[in-house]
Amino acid sequence: MDPELLWAQPERPRRGRPPAHSRATITAEAVAIADAEGLAAVTMRAVAARLGAGTMSLYSYVPNKETLLELMIDQVSGEHRLPDEPSGDWRADLRQIAREQRAMMRRHPWLPAALTARQTLGPNTLAVVEHALAALAPTGEDARARLETFSLITGFVVSYVSYELGQEQASETAGRTSGELRDAHARYLQALMAGGNHPQFAQALAAPGDPSPEAVFDRLLDRMINGLTAEA
Repeated sequence: MDPELLWAQPERPRRGRPPAHSRATITAEAVAIADAEGLAAVTMRAVAARLGAGTMSLYSYVPNKETLLELMIDQVSGEHRLPDEPSGDWRADLRQIAREQRAMMRRHPWLPAALTARQTLGPNTLAVVEHALAALAPTGEDARARLETFSLITGFVVSYVSYELGQEQASETAGRTSGELRDAHARYLQALMAGGNHPQFAQALAAPGDPSPEAVFDRLLDRMINGLTAEA
């Protein structure tokens, strides 16, 4: 996958009849397949079937699945709903970015795994990175440190959503809701803690706090953000 050919050059002009498809339409169909069936279901054959086209005809638009994956990641990155300019409150802005990332990964459950294989940054992704770097400017950190900070936050969101999705898959496999499994786990731990052999863990379980995934995400996110640039 050559990033220069993918992002720096437009799609090849075609002689004769107008092209039947485009990278954008092919990518949109691939995203739809991944959303419904998972990333493993995305093949050139499957995308061609949705478009009513021959499989080989798509290779003139997208040379391989690796390139298609890069296009998919960048296309969904365009879904970030971010303001035109940062607010000036870098912590609030970073929270907003992270929440947008989580929402996007929840809409596209294949995305956390796909990001681990990403090889390049497309225009939509770069727009998000640029916004994040501008949002972090009030910290006083240099540009490289701000980029690393944003990478840490993104890594946290990927990890958290991957765990969420894994738990939901386990619940589905078990034929119980995530709430039912969470309650069963809580009862097990409470019975175990009654023995008095794990006093520190017992205190942690007894501490007040909303156990919902959204609330836990926000609490962990705040801890991450507050520890990133303690001097800011």
